[in-house]
Amino acid sequence: GLYRYLRDFCGCHLSWSGAQLRLPDPLPRLRAEIRAAAPGRYRYYQNVCAQSYSFAWWDWARWEREIDWMALSGINLAPAFAGQEAVWQRVYRNLGLNQSEIDKYFTGPAFLAWNRMGNLRRWAGPLPPAWHIKQLYLQYRIVERMRSLGMTTVLPAFAGHVPQGILRVFPRANATRLGRWSHFDCTYSCIYLLDPEDPMFQVIGTLFLKELIKEFGTDHVYSADTFNEMTPLSSDPAYLSRVSHAVFRSMTGADPEALWLMQGWLFQHQPDFWQPAQVRALLHGVPLGRMIVLDLFAESKPVYQWTESFYGQPFIWCMLHNFGGNHGLFGTVEAINHGPFAARRFPNSTMVGTGLVPEGIEQNDMVYELMNELGWRQEPLDLPSWVTRYAERRYGAPNAAAAAAWRLLLRSVYNCTGVCVNHNRSPLVRRPSLHMDTELWYNASDVYEAWRLLLSAGAELGSSPTFRYDLVDVTRQAAQQLVSDYYLSIRRAFQSHALPELLAAGGVLVYDLLPELDGLLSSHSLFLLGRWLESARAVATSEREAEQYELNARNQVTLWGPSGNILDYANKQLGGLVLDYYGVRWSLFVSVLVESLNSGRPFHQDQFNQAVFQVERGFVYNKKRYPAVPAGDTMEISRKLFLKYYP
Repeated sequence: GLYRYLRDFCGCHLSWSGAQLRLPDPLPRLRAEIRAAAPGRYRYYQNVCAQSYSFAWWDWARWEREIDWMALSGINLAPAFAGQEAVWQRVYRNLGLNQSEIDKYFTGPAFLAWNRMGNLRRWAGPLPPAWHIKQLYLQYRIVERMRSLGMTTVLPAFAGHVPQGILRVFPRANATRLGRWSHFDCTYSCIYLLDPEDPMFQVIGTLFLKELIKEFGTDHVYSADTFNEMTPLSSDPAYLSRVSHAVFRSMTGADPEALWLMQGWLFQHQPDFWQPAQVRALLHGVPLGRMIVLDLFAESKPVYQWTESFYGQPFIWCMLHNFGGNHGLFGTVEAINHGPFAARRFPNSTMVGTGLVPEGIEQNDMVYELMNELGWRQEPLDLPSWVTRYAERRYGAPNAAAAAAWRLLLRSVYNCTGVCVNHNRSPLVRRPSLHMDTELWYNASDVYEAWRLLLSAGAELGSSPTFRYDLVDVTRQAAQQLVSDYYLSIRRAFQSHALPELLAAGGVLVYDLLPELDGLLSSHSLFLLGRWLESARAVATSEREAEQYELNARNQVTLWGPSGNILDYANKQLGGLVLDYYGVRWSLFVSVLVESLNSGRPFHQDQFNQAVFQVERGFVYNKKRYPAVPAGDTMEISRKLFLKYYP
């Protein structure tokens, strides 16, 4: 209610990238009472992966800001996952595990999301004792603030995964190793899963939840994901029902009122395994109405449509939107403007709300503002007029050029249709090769024109922090497009053995465009590598911890694993990273191509990959400190780039 007043009557705006809170004086009075009711019971927010991609290093001040934004946005259901490893450690020690067995299980802080889902163990760990203390302290404050603002907190529960040490203490426990996850081998994955019939399943699950509830209280909603991106040991429906029944029983053993909130990602991620019989079996292992499923990627790959509305279990229609916390302008505005309403009209629909579940935040504010508003709407919005008002509120003043820029972005980058999966695949942020994807789902000229329009609004709006953020973001998108153009020129020149053209295009990319882009990003605090790295170091209580946390932070946004296992999945466009990581890669690629033409020896991707891996790994371990304070004038740098490169 407060945010609606600020937004609709005071022309204010609040987002991750900044706030525009110039209030009119005197404050406008309402002529009559205004009432609004949301069409669904829940507005959910947070993705388990965001705990690592975005929240890993947060202090209380940053959490407090987020929770306030959640309340103002009308969010009323959200996870509170901090500190759970401290409670797990207590439970494991009570069961008889020693510290080294626990240390071999937990990952480092930047990878805990995947440890919690049974995907990954040990990598970038162990967790220092001080980590547990700080996270417990944060969790007390998080649950207290969320509940004081009327939100229902979702607490973690036991999904069945256990450390190997359990088998030493309980040699008769029936546990089987799951397969490898993603591109990791069993050194860091292949986690043990307890058999649902084993008595230890209930002992461990109930013990953990009782301990957690004793510590933090409860709102009776619990999250557990047994088979996230993991193939179950059997496709027998009876087995799958036994697993979900065991997970739910371990919840009700600690809290008879328990409600299980489960991600529905697994069903669309492995559709070959999760046929209707398997989906139904897993869902029906829990009494109807005692589970809520997050239809996690409903804007692109809705599951409710082919599961008869999750076979009767309630579900939340979620917009995933972002993978890995990548930068890049992107949205599926038409899909989110119509999807939730279609889901409510679906025959025998069990939809109970809408949700925002990005893997990473602090990008594409507009899409999240729109989705939050749609959670309160009874029918779709008129998007062009909505985005015009959005621009005015965001910058605190009407401006024809800025509004026109936003309408162009709305119809282009923000309107991906069909099955859209927003991993940033731009050559800029991917390991160079001769087979890179440069396809766009929109007309590149719309972004160039929006860039021109925003720059022309700079004289009027340049003092607005949100305007400066958007100018960086749109200029960055234009530069990302230009990188693709130069890459295509480099590839053409190499394939037609045109050395002068190769040197020209490669030279511009490596020695001018990428350094200019790095300078642009370095001019804004929210686009700094130093901000990410220094926030990791700030959590530490010793130099040794600081070094471990910084390695966690560097590895996550680059190699994602010891050997580039999920290389560049969590790519970011940050000042420092563009120059010293992506730029160095491109420089090596161009020089290897030049050498190939000069010597007449063919280019071998395998050999290049081995060489470039040393560059990538070198960046992770280089110990260079990056500034956490911006430098340079955003407007000036953007204008300079524009004069040089506007097509």
